[in-house]
Amino acid sequence: MRNRVSSAKILPLNHVKINDAFWSYYMDLVKDVVVPYQWKALNDQIPDADPSRAIQNLKIAAGVCEGDFYGMVFQDSDIAKWLEAVGYLLLNERDSELEGIADEVIDLLEQAQAENGYLNTYYLVKEPGHQWTNLCECHELYCAGHLIEGAIAYFQATGKRKVLDVVMKLADHIDDVFGYEPEKLQGYDGHQEIELALLKLYEVTENDKYLKLAQYFLEVRGVAKDPHFYDAEMTKRNGTTHGWDWMQKNKAYSQAHDAIHEQQDAIGHAVRAVYMYTGMAHLAVLTGDEQMYESCKRLWNSMVSRQMYITGAIGSQAHGEAFSFDYDLPNDTVYAETCASIGLIFFGGRMLQIEANGDYADVIERALYNTVLGGMSRDGQHFFYVNPLEVNPTACGKNDNYLHVKPTRQKWFGCACCPPNLARLIASLGQYLYTVKENKAKRSTIYANVYVSGQATFTIGNEQVTLIQQSNYPWEGQIDFKVELETRTDFVLALRVPSWSGESCSVRVNDNVYEFSENRNGYVKIGRVWENGDHVTLHLSMPVQVMKSHPLVRQNAGKVALQRGPIVYCLEEADNGKNLHQLELMLKKGFEVVKDSSFIEGLHVLQGWAKKEKHHDWNDNLYLPHETLKNEVIPVKLIPYFSWANRGVGEMQVWTRFVK
Repeated sequence: MRNRVSSAKILPLNHVKINDAFWSYYMDLVKDVVVPYQWKALNDQIPDADPSRAIQNLKIAAGVCEGDFYGMVFQDSDIAKWLEAVGYLLLNERDSELEGIADEVIDLLEQAQAENGYLNTYYLVKEPGHQWTNLCECHELYCAGHLIEGAIAYFQATGKRKVLDVVMKLADHIDDVFGYEPEKLQGYDGHQEIELALLKLYEVTENDKYLKLAQYFLEVRGVAKDPHFYDAEMTKRNGTTHGWDWMQKNKAYSQAHDAIHEQQDAIGHAVRAVYMYTGMAHLAVLTGDEQMYESCKRLWNSMVSRQMYITGAIGSQAHGEAFSFDYDLPNDTVYAETCASIGLIFFGGRMLQIEANGDYADVIERALYNTVLGGMSRDGQHFFYVNPLEVNPTACGKNDNYLHVKPTRQKWFGCACCPPNLARLIASLGQYLYTVKENKAKRSTIYANVYVSGQATFTIGNEQVTLIQQSNYPWEGQIDFKVELETRTDFVLALRVPSWSGESCSVRVNDNVYEFSENRNGYVKIGRVWENGDHVTLHLSMPVQVMKSHPLVRQNAGKVALQRGPIVYCLEEADNGKNLHQLELMLKKGFEVVKDSSFIEGLHVLQGWAKKEKHHDWNDNLYLPHETLKNEVIPVKLIPYFSWANRGVGEMQVWTRFVK
């Protein structure tokens, strides 16, 4: 047995109730708008939007109607993620109408499932008999994984076993097909996801078979063989492909170029990468595998230290939706898929279970408050797949290098992985707020990782402890906690001090200053025997920070970005006119934080000053001497990045030139 790492527990979602001035809007939006809207999209009821046909495919596979399969080979996953979001919503509040719709989908899943447990509408309808023959391209295990995750969420919310039985039968079939045994298929999927799902299924069923199968899929991946698994598959198919044969040739694209413990850098398709890393971290949580955790840390650092945008976005190049190379972070041609930042949050959440390190929570917040929220409009019916940090709408329509960049959010996508991913993340937000860990002396520490108002209930020893959190985060840095319990209870409350606050924080316990010498790994720990009614106040400074990039990020040379708390700010044409690239922020004049509800209630914006070239009659000159041109000083407004593109089509930029 390898050396073991200890892990913390995630607080179950039904033990957390969110009542937050910022987040309750989005929670309600997912429940009242996003999930119903996505149900319509799955049933092709959104006018002028790309069709999904996902439910139609399922009905055909179930034998209740006739027709041909439509869409991507992974179309089933949209239904699975919708079901997962439904499960999380029902955990928060039962809804008989929504539950009834989900039950009808589950009936169809049961009817479509083959006798041996196989379930995938593409192969059941379009290519029967060719199951498990093109794992590199065709996402069978990916779809199975999402269905397992959706089934678990729904089972935990309702207690209904039908869908859990369906996915257990599917998982058992997968276990019959894959493994190290000579008679089994010694392969793995081109898109990681099954690993995450099997580990969750193990936690629910306590069946070791599922843990071992997840471990197999991780540890067999990329192990050197001649021929490589993808190549051997292709030979068996006589060279036939689904048009993505470059995936088979480029093994690094799906992180199949090397064994997981040999991989040094985050590489390839960004979503595939972070899904795999999440599975690795979860396996380390469950097994205590120190080598697995060390591999996770190495890959985490490769991403966040050298390949992550200031907005928490990852995956800088459009080709392959992938990482490129260290410090290559273009702002205008970036891909930065919404799903990639969601996967980064998944990964960070698992890393927090292994080690209470505020750096992981910092990244979770960076991705959550910027790229993830920016991926959805305030109406919950329009979405970004790509999340640029600079947009010129004219270029988006006339330069092929920008075809993937959209200046406005879209109603739906032919490849619609991002909208349902957004819904399931926001609906499950409560599970990222706290972790609980016992030390060798059985003393518990409650870690407050992400600050969201509401209440959370913990079992400490034999006692029930409720924490009530209240704040106006992320706009203000005061976070209040009240402790409710029946019996005096000894535990440690660890409050995260975000890196953007530095050492400028203070803590009061029952209105008395709490002295601490340092925050360890980003947390201030308060250990005491707590009594009913005890209260704690954490005060974080929230200065406007002028941020610069590492010198090797060529695209940001001579530019700065502004951040306050976890929020990154941007310039938008609606406030500052066209040609944002001409602006030079005047840093010495500073920036004022102003509440502005003109288009989003409660939004905090930054007001400052910039230099801009005065209007000049260039005539037919493409170039003129610099000394002939003059600047003027104009007021500028910067808005939170997540709020851009809610006022029509216009320019936007995060990184801006400056003068001191």
